[in-house]
Amino acid sequence: MSAGTVVLPGFGYLLGITVFVLTGPTRGQHGVRVRLKWIGLACLLFLSPLVLGQTTDDSKSREAEQPADRAPGTEPPRNYPLDPLDLTSPRATITSFLAVGDQMGQFAKEQFWGDPSRELAQKLDEKQARVRRMLDLSRIPPAARADVGNDAAIYLYEVLSRIELPPLEEIPGREEVGSLATVVSETDTPAEKPGTRALPGTDSKADAAQGQSKGVASSVSWTIPHTDITLVRVAEGAQGGEFLFSAETVARAADFYQRVRHLPYRRQVPIPHYADMRSYLAMRGWLVPPELIESFPGWMKRSVFRQAVWKWTALIGVFALFVVILFVLQRTVARFRASPNLLVRLSRFIVPVVLVMVIEPLSAFLHQQLTLTDAVGGGVSLLAEVVSYLAMAWLAWALPSALMEIYINRSRVQGESLDAHLLRFIARTVGIVGVIGVAFLLTSRLGAPLYSLLAGFGIGGIAIALAMRGSFENFIGSLNLFGDKPVRVGDFCRYGEDSGDDFQRAGTVESIGMRSTRLRGIDNSLTTIPNADFSQMHIVNYSTRRYMLLRTVLTLRFETTEDQLRYLLVTIREMLVGHPRVADDEPSVRFAGFGESALLVELRVDITTNEYPEFRAICEDIYFRVFRIVRRSGTDFAFPSRTVYFTRDGGIDVEQQQVAEAHVREWAAAQQMPFPYFSAEQRAALHNTVYYPPEGSPDSEG
Repeated sequence: MSAGTVVLPGFGYLLGITVFVLTGPTRGQHGVRVRLKWIGLACLLFLSPLVLGQTTDDSKSREAEQPADRAPGTEPPRNYPLDPLDLTSPRATITSFLAVGDQMGQFAKEQFWGDPSRELAQKLDEKQARVRRMLDLSRIPPAARADVGNDAAIYLYEVLSRIELPPLEEIPGREEVGSLATVVSETDTPAEKPGTRALPGTDSKADAAQGQSKGVASSVSWTIPHTDITLVRVAEGAQGGEFLFSAETVARAADFYQRVRHLPYRRQVPIPHYADMRSYLAMRGWLVPPELIESFPGWMKRSVFRQAVWKWTALIGVFALFVVILFVLQRTVARFRASPNLLVRLSRFIVPVVLVMVIEPLSAFLHQQLTLTDAVGGGVSLLAEVVSYLAMAWLAWALPSALMEIYINRSRVQGESLDAHLLRFIARTVGIVGVIGVAFLLTSRLGAPLYSLLAGFGIGGIAIALAMRGSFENFIGSLNLFGDKPVRVGDFCRYGEDSGDDFQRAGTVESIGMRSTRLRGIDNSLTTIPNADFSQMHIVNYSTRRYMLLRTVLTLRFETTEDQLRYLLVTIREMLVGHPRVADDEPSVRFAGFGESALLVELRVDITTNEYPEFRAICEDIYFRVFRIVRRSGTDFAFPSRTVYFTRDGGIDVEQQQVAEAHVREWAAAQQMPFPYFSAEQRAALHNTVYYPPEGSPDSEG
């Protein structure tokens, strides 16, 4: 079976699986698992043409290694695959260019034309890389360097084979290089043109070498007489001192060919008119042999925008099939986005992962099998690069946030807490850095000046920082809240310096974000405070209390007797000591003094709760019990009043008055008047003469 028939059954199987995925029943969890298995099988079948295309029969490879014109048993010709190209002079470069071109054409005609294989295609690519090494491709974006270099090499080979070249002895050799004219032109230094540095991902080491800076300010050049084809010596870099076809010559190679294509050949070429035939031939792939292409009908080989109809048909068919598969995958994984299982929801990243893994190999596969040329080939390469890097940017932006959400949900971090928002911020920062990195890689692959982009990014960053000063202040406030942790989500707190008894600046923390904090007030109003301001406020966190203080003052009637008051105090203390939600072992219930119209009894105890609704319920229970105790004591609560007594004035007690005045005269006569202070002897005599606890108490000494 021919290798060209391998791709057809793969695409057929893929279409069948696609139809099954679209129409097959998927109900329940079992159906979801079955659907995922079929999606994986569809992806494998889609990649199977690429994989199968990379494998060929070992016997064919061994046969391809032996030249067809060598008789069995004869001595093989000497082969030096590591022999460097001689590019030390214009004569050496032109001679090497034509020689390598002849070898490549002879190889393609004798070994590759009738029975291509992967090994032969790889050798053909190596020869094309050697030809590209003789071209200055520093001004070509790295993504399109191989395509543009191959096209320019073929056009220049055709041009040099048709025009009249000077005799070799008239072309400057190594000895005449010193007499050539000095070139004065722009110098592409690494700092000015970073896009020309060697980057990973090029097709060969020769292509990577083309990315080195081609400094030509102090170099020399030679132009073929009566043409604009110029060879320039590279001043510095990996190919310093070598003569290459200049960047201007590479850019105008197609134009040169159009102007000389009517001329006859002046030298023997292995494949005449190949530049015209390559629009419908595929000389880099092995699935469709050139002999088979030659047998196609004329309309399939007709050129449309320098590509044959059969190439356009294959390209559009593969592109349409790829889009259908992506559409099926997208529609299928969309059903899992609402799944409560976060790991299942990660299936939405299947599409970008497929793009990253498949788009570049698919582009290389199409280029190799179809031999896309000119603007179409370069456009497909650039499009593949852009789509691949956009998919990488998609993953870099969305994947860290998705993984962080899985971590937040699987850990004990509250979803709206500052810790969760900080973790999300870190994930977004990683995503932004990843997107910026991918953007810089993409622009460098497209040939943009990387250092200019970095400088512009720095200036733009300064402007953005100045414009977002408030946001940065809030971010610093968020870091302060994260470090101090004065409140957490769910805490009830007061904030600000002017918080009054009306609880207008108090509420429950609902969310602490990277920019602001939201609090739900006791009247159900939502207050949003920027973190830069909230972190500077006085914050009283009520939720961190172990106890809540109950403080109240009882007002009793003045008619209450001393013994009634003592009984009431003792009974209230007994009730509080026995209450299970009172934390104090010795509750504070004291006779606090005399009011304008009542006796004052102060009650201060700690309640074992930090929830305000529960605290109010416990206070209510204690108040009811105190109410019953007051009534049971035979007294009552006082209220503002004025009592007027109508009686005859009996005057003062004259006897007690005389006794008191006699005591004062005795103090004065003995010089013991205790004014303004007691003397030391008087204080010593009075010390511990009052019994406390009072008489009648269990611990009284009176």
